Amino acid sequence: MESEHFLVPYNKKIDLRSYDPGYTGDFKHKKEAKKKLQDDIKKLIQLQDVLYASNTYGLLIIIQALDAAGKDSVIKHVMSGVNPQGCQVLSFKAPSTEELNHDYLWRCLKSTPEKGKIGIFNRSYYEEVLITRVHPDLLDKEKLPPYKDLQSLITERFEEINHFEKYLIKNGIILLKFFLNVSKKEQKDRFLKRINLPEKNWKFSLTDVKERAHWEDYINAFEDVFNNTSTKNAPWHIIPADNKWFTHTVIADIIVKKLKELNLKYPEVSEEHRKEIMKVKEILEGE
Repeated sequence: MESEHFLVPYNKKIDLRSYDPGYTGDFKHKKEAKKKLQDDIKKLIQLQDVLYASNTYGLLIIIQALDAAGKDSVIKHVMSGVNPQGCQVLSFKAPSTEELNHDYLWRCLKSTPEKGKIGIFNRSYYEEVLITRVHPDLLDKEKLPPYKDLQSLITERFEEINHFEKYLIKNGIILLKFFLNVSKKEQKDRFLKRINLPEKNWKFSLTDVKERAHWEDYINAFEDVFNNTSTKNAPWHIIPADNKWFTHTVIADIIVKKLKELNLKYPEVSEEHRKEIMKVKEILEGE
């Protein structure tokens, strides 16, 4: 699978509407994709173990999307086999009073993964250049110093985010940024499923449908995000999301490839430590 197909280039502008949410690559059958997903989950289990043991890098996975694109589903299926001790998932909802009393990056900065661990952000600091652009009145709650205008503020935040991500990378935190690209029709079908199936009712929110009315505004905002924050070392990936089985397969493939690129190995023990281990081995075998 060519993961480069989903990369947002860092040196030219893209048109988000030209990306096909229903794309399924070379897979002819759903079973083929699921087989690859299971193979990659096994690889991910091994790679996470080495990541944890080497304690040199951390991996931060950021997932952004419109409502009903399948963020929870990705986390559930792709990360199904990882060791919970080495993985943390955070869902960023509307900021609390405490969070609003800090800068907009604060709540995410303090939640970045430790070295050796995988952190997953279900939404992230990117909300501050997405929802605040569509609903600028939310900025009033942030008690900001005077600023020129909304576009100037958003442009400044793009620059701050790029610097922040560069800082994380220089300190050993690898970033993978995924946008789940769902079509408006598929979103509608998923909303109706949440309404029609009693066991899905809990997932339905009237707010989600209200936000659907701002579809074009969000598409424009996301496109602006990609064109300003897809950098060489922290590029965005636009993942087709109309077929969840394909979404899961692509994301697992990209994560596995990124961890392989790190070329991590288990730590080697010192000669003195090795001698101690052999002594203990002799004692245990002599019991």
